[in-house]
Amino acid sequence: MKSMSWLYTSLAAVTLAGCAVGPDYVPSEPSASSAWHSELKEGLGDSPTDPNTLASWWKTFDDPQLSELIERAVVGNLDLKNAQARVRQVRAARGIARAGLFPSLNLSGSDNWSHSRGEMGTGETTELHSAGFDAGWELDLFGGTRRSVEAADADLQATQEELNDTLVSLLSEVALNYVEIRTYQSRLAAVQASLESQEQTYQLTEWQYQAQLSDELAVFQAKYNLESTRSQIPDLKAGLDAAMNSLAVLLGQQPGELHEALAAPSPVPVCAKEVAVGVPADVLRQRPDVRKAERELAAQTARIGVATADRYPKFSLTGSVGGQAMSLVSGTSATIGGGPQVTWAIFDGGAIRQNIEQQSALQEQYLIQYESAILNALKEVEDAITTYVNEHDKRRNLEAATDAARQAAELALYEYQAGLTDFNNVLEAQRSLLSFQNQLAQSDGTVTSNLIRLYKALGGGWTCLDS
Repeated sequence: MKSMSWLYTSLAAVTLAGCAVGPDYVPSEPSASSAWHSELKEGLGDSPTDPNTLASWWKTFDDPQLSELIERAVVGNLDLKNAQARVRQVRAARGIARAGLFPSLNLSGSDNWSHSRGEMGTGETTELHSAGFDAGWELDLFGGTRRSVEAADADLQATQEELNDTLVSLLSEVALNYVEIRTYQSRLAAVQASLESQEQTYQLTEWQYQAQLSDELAVFQAKYNLESTRSQIPDLKAGLDAAMNSLAVLLGQQPGELHEALAAPSPVPVCAKEVAVGVPADVLRQRPDVRKAERELAAQTARIGVATADRYPKFSLTGSVGGQAMSLVSGTSATIGGGPQVTWAIFDGGAIRQNIEQQSALQEQYLIQYESAILNALKEVEDAITTYVNEHDKRRNLEAATDAARQAAELALYEYQAGLTDFNNVLEAQRSLLSFQNQLAQSDGTVTSNLIRLYKALGGGWTCLDS
């Protein structure tokens, strides 16, 4: 018994101190250029991003209703709840992997009886009581179990980053839908204002025709211009309803439940004047999807070690203690047993070697996916910067065009009333004014939407679950 105890102690010490086979994962800092290729202007700067601002970027728009919708989405969104359940599942899987590092202990017991009767039976009842327990411990001499735990830890971290990435996408989608709603309301307001102006023009042409100051053609032209503008309203209302329904689903509510709360028109949220985007290296550290890809690579690297450990023998310690008695008051017979065991796959047709090759090829794929995630992250920021800056330029041009079209419409109507110009000039001016007003309202929403996409590309918002 002393020699067996010494053997157990020695094998346990080797297990704790032994090395783990397979490659050791060494994380590296992803390479990135020192500055953005796109020109930073319109309030964008390369100063370090403020963590607090990035964590709650929607507050920079100073829109209480948007902030409220964001908070409700964090609580009610179903995709986010599913991602949280996924984290709990993987955390439990990690616990299962860690359990392999410890011994197992099983307790068993039975209570059986038999009674004989009939011509050959003695009429006696026989009882048999037994109890015992057995223990086993597979010694992790070559680190296969430790590599499994290492992979499970990295899987859990990757799943947590997947949850963070889901949150980043959710917050941006809520904000984008909200901006879309406000944009539709602005476009509807522009059409309603144009309808009022065109209604007055239509009445004017009728009065002039009745007074024989103009022909009936102007009346029909004013009429179709008015009805053409009115025909835009159903499509805008349908788009507005669809945007509200999409936002309700993002909040985990049924379509239609937000219509009353968002019915009152409100302007598109104003963009922040100054936005710090940092440098490319900052973004790669902030983006959950990049960190998720890196953790998946770490997990797969550990799995190569798990596969490699199968090439080596497996040692385990077993022991059992048991006892039997014919009755509860009779004497008991006891048995004690135990000892080390070893198993070693001598020939498996190359299955272990092929599994190592398979896991190594998978690691290469995860490395490529990690590198791809880095490139896509940098691309998204570059694209977001470019579209945000260019939309600002477009909006300035549309604002100038809208002002000019408004003056042209007023002047054309004045000259028509004075008999100095043809009514076609009035029609053209009114149509142009409505078109530019519609484009300007859309551009207002696009500027804000592009800033939201920039915040998403920077990886903002995922830390709000920690607060």
